[in-house]
Amino acid sequence: MSTFALAVRDSNTMLRRNLLHARRYPSMTLNLLLTPIMMLLLFVYIFGDVMSAGIGGGGANRSDYIAYLVPGILMMTIGGTTIGTAVSVSMDMTEGIIARFRTLAIHRGSVLVGHVVGSVLQCVMSVVLVGAVAVAIGFRSTDATVLEWLAAFGLLAFFAMALTWIAVGMGLASPNAEAASNNATPLILLPFLSSAFIPVGTMPGWFRPIAEYQPFTPAIETLRGLLLGTEIGHNGWLALAWCLALTVLGYFWSTSKFNSDPK
Repeated sequence: MSTFALAVRDSNTMLRRNLLHARRYPSMTLNLLLTPIMMLLLFVYIFGDVMSAGIGGGGANRSDYIAYLVPGILMMTIGGTTIGTAVSVSMDMTEGIIARFRTLAIHRGSVLVGHVVGSVLQCVMSVVLVGAVAVAIGFRSTDATVLEWLAAFGLLAFFAMALTWIAVGMGLASPNAEAASNNATPLILLPFLSSAFIPVGTMPGWFRPIAEYQPFTPAIETLRGLLLGTEIGHNGWLALAWCLALTVLGYFWSTSKFNSDPK
């Protein structure tokens, strides 16, 4: 077999291993999935009327706030799911299985590829489940074309891959699973500092640049524009630039740590 064929075969084996682990131990995935669902229900049914009145400057309209909120919740779902990836990678590195893999005739990079692809698939499934809950409580995207839906799906997958590579690097750099979970916490906290819940324009002036140019805000605004027909502007290019930069950074960070780790 060629080197490429071996890499594909071994990566597929590692992918099946990670998906099997996720199926056998679903507690972490479920816990991370419940967080965005609870946030969605909390902000819609508890704060929805007040938030919609504050954003719109008029009467309360919960359905408008649902439409505004859902793209941010979908991005938050991706950030939360990748925390499980950081923990899983750290466990592999500290429990000795990686040392065993290195004694076998398998492609070296297949371990990381299996984690990344498995995490992206879990992110996509989580987004679909959260999206189904959003539709059930009233979210609609009637104006989006097929092309815009495909672009939205591509953005979600690209963003998931970017954050996954960063999470893999965090897991490799952490001494244990608890540290990996703590190190990856910003991936679920950053959406709170973005336009996920309120427009950037309503934030204090000194804070707006922080919220506007961090990774989540451009991605959320681009997804919002694709699904709801709002103005995207420069956010589309910023979102793609962030995804590409985080993917490249996470890839080189992860491969460097993995290849240099003696464990």
